[in-house]
Amino acid sequence: MTAQSRPGKPGRKPRKGRGRTAHQPVIIAAADHAVTRKTIARSAQKVLDKLHEAGHSAYLVGGGVRDALVGLRPKDFDVATDASPETIRALFRNSRIIGRRFRLVHVVYGREIIEVATFRAAHSKGEGGEVGSAGRIVRDNVFGSIEEDACRRDFSVNALYYNLVDGTVVDYVGGLADLDAGVFRLIGDPVTRCEEDPVRVLRAVRLAAKLDFDIAEDTLAAMRQVRGELKSTPPPRLFEEVLKLFQGGYALRSFHSIREHELLHYLFPLLDERLKAGDEALETMLDAALQ
Repeated sequence: MTAQSRPGKPGRKPRKGRGRTAHQPVIIAAADHAVTRKTIARSAQKVLDKLHEAGHSAYLVGGGVRDALVGLRPKDFDVATDASPETIRALFRNSRIIGRRFRLVHVVYGREIIEVATFRAAHSKGEGGEVGSAGRIVRDNVFGSIEEDACRRDFSVNALYYNLVDGTVVDYVGGLADLDAGVFRLIGDPVTRCEEDPVRVLRAVRLAAKLDFDIAEDTLAAMRQVRGELKSTPPPRLFEEVLKLFQGGYALRSFHSIREHELLHYLFPLLDERLKAGDEALETMLDAALQ
């Protein structure tokens, strides 16, 4: 299914931008995309403005940019910057450093939290990175440039950076082309990226269901190869992802996609057995409940 034919969504217009070379990103001017200050939560604007005023580079990145570009109302606002966690913490009294595997800063505005992360580099480049025996990242605290940070993210459509200063969207990894095509694609070697964090297998299914996107063939192949690693994923991380699967407003699509990609066994093994045994009443009840 192409982006132009995807049901319920208007056709996406090709965007004008300065072309990417080996060292330069694609840059989309403010007039050629849908992200504006009005689409960004005021709290996220405050964080970006304060980092800029302190002389740091700072961008909105991830799902907030992705969703705004496809015409959805963003709910998550993540910031990436060249400031260290300690520097960020010193700038914002209403903040705290969290995480050991992946250190970042939560800036708190009432009930709203803005996640601020320092640009990451490859975990093999410094002492802050560590990979376990199964290829899973144990620590990911090697800091780098924005280009390195883009290459460390999961999916190309999640590696788009919005610059509040001039309104441009910056793309180092082909995310804009994948967004226009309606495709989720892992950045870099797909198997390695899934092994680093097997929860990415579930995240691909969830986000593809949310946006009605396809999943790239090489990403699908990697998901099939690595999905067994979900058995050894810490239960709290699986629980968090399951909540997102079923509480995001697209629960039925998510459920069907989980079954299609043979992932239900790793989340709800008894339910998977019943459905595979042909329990039609249970299937009807689930479809009605998740509708």
